Amino acid sequence: MNDIKENSDANSDAIRLDQFLKFHGIVQSGGQAKYVIQNGDVRVNGEVETRRGRKLQVGDVVETQGRKHAV
Repeated sequence: MNDIKENSDANSDAIRLDQFLKFHGIVQSGGQAKYVIQNGDVRVNGEVETRRGRKLQVGDVVETQGRKHAV
């Protein structure tokens, strides 16, 4: 039982890439987030990321539209 709690706590610090873009006002909708991510317009830690469900962790850097955003 403790293992489940520890795993869920570890994931509580994560946010999905598409949610991060919406939360920070980089995009206005989930559809727009999907488009920019799948179009290859978003980098995570310097690498193009095309998975909108990518889990971001504290310390990751998201770059899009010429701007960097720390997680």
